Amino acid sequence: MMAAGTVVIAGYAVGQTQEPITPIQPPKQINLGMSELGKKLFFDPRLSKSGFISCNSCHNLSMGGSDNLQTSIGDKWQQGPINSPTVLNSSLNLAQFWDGRAADLKEQAGGPIANPGEMAFSHTLAVDLLGSIPAYQREFKQVFGKDKVDIDQVTLAIAEFEKTLVTPNARFDQWLLGKQDALSKDELDGYKLFKESGCVGCHNGEAVGGNSFQKMGLVEPYKGNEKAEGRSAVTGKDADRFNYKVPTLRNVELTYPYFHDGAANTLTEAVDVMGRIQLGKKFTQDENAKIVAFLKTLTGDQPSFQLPILPPSADNTPRPTPFK
Repeated sequence: MMAAGTVVIAGYAVGQTQEPITPIQPPKQINLGMSELGKKLFFDPRLSKSGFISCNSCHNLSMGGSDNLQTSIGDKWQQGPINSPTVLNSSLNLAQFWDGRAADLKEQAGGPIANPGEMAFSHTLAVDLLGSIPAYQREFKQVFGKDKVDIDQVTLAIAEFEKTLVTPNARFDQWLLGKQDALSKDELDGYKLFKESGCVGCHNGEAVGGNSFQKMGLVEPYKGNEKAEGRSAVTGKDADRFNYKVPTLRNVELTYPYFHDGAANTLTEAVDVMGRIQLGKKFTQDENAKIVAFLKTLTGDQPSFQLPILPPSADNTPRPTPFK
């Protein structure tokens, strides 16, 4: 007996209530003025000490919301300690950063600005800089109704823009919604393997992940770069060591390399490693290829908008110091 609204396709039950993965929903209740301001701030490298690094540097919206580097490059060419997670669909995460140290997008947005290994500025300097630019002064006042810019306004605006960065209409979502020819047989077989092997235990819901913390290496230890402690750095509990936020698999074809340390260069490698260390399963070459084929169906419509034109600095705006 099938529930109302269920479509049967080649032996698969299609319907949001039957599947552990649900379609991406368009963003709701966006403050357009705040989002437009946040878009400018997201792309503005003047929020860094060097005047060269913006949010988009590590979360490049032309590259799946990541930077496709093993670990990101910070101020003075510093090597970051961890792989840059995609900003796409990040509003669906239970928390931000791999260790979940930021509760939401607003809290996350302030972190890199003041991190000496990332943008290497300070909140005070960033606010003073923005306040020195007349066009920014006017826009902040229009959006927030206050005469003076503060860091809460900056992070709220960036977060509001990031809420718009969802990627609906993936071919897999089309299949979930009843489009019978959206997926090939190999892609459907890959999804079946993905479910039957237990991958959906962690990678489920709208973001296909991002909604739990899990230990990296449940069945056998993960042999990678473990400079990062994982969740224990936040909770102080040794039991949380090497626990990380499960990454979203949305747009995963675009967000290589994989894992918190960027150690897996390809989806084939990532599927092989995760099968062994998380599930205790060795996928055959054919099984691996089918799972990878399924994962590529999770690429949705990428954010599309007019590139923001940033307001020019004023005569009294502090100039960047990239080489000091």
